Amino acid sequence: MAKLVSIEVICPNNRKSLMDRDTLLHERPTIKLNIQNGTNYGTVRLCSVYDCYDQVSDITINDGEIVRFFCPDCNQELKGNMTCELCGAPLISLPIKMGGKVMFCSRKGCKNHFVAFADLSTEIKKFYEEYGN
Repeated sequence: MAKLVSIEVICPNNRKSLMDRDTLLHERPTIKLNIQNGTNYGTVRLCSVYDCYDQVSDITINDGEIVRFFCPDCNQELKGNMTCELCGAPLISLPIKMGGKVMFCSRKGCKNHFVAFADLSTEIKKFYEEYGN
């Protein structure tokens, strides 16, 4: 049975955890973010398991909509400096607590996401220590 990798992320601005340990998906803490789509504001909780696209939101987000994401603590917008190679929407970049970053597309329904490491050898070692068999 494959081990589920649950990634812990932090705000790139204030370095505080974005993990919601009170709301679980697949028995793991979720990533809690404030969101905006059009004139609607709300909260989304994303599954923290890598390669899982499940989420729970208190506002309706239609497939294909681009969503803006904000830190629930400092309310700064969370965004990266890249666009999605699949659909052209902005990619969101969140630092992983142990090093590296996770990037995901801001368009609902787009499955583009990946983990990136700045110092590959050191961060891959930490990653395997945390999530390896």
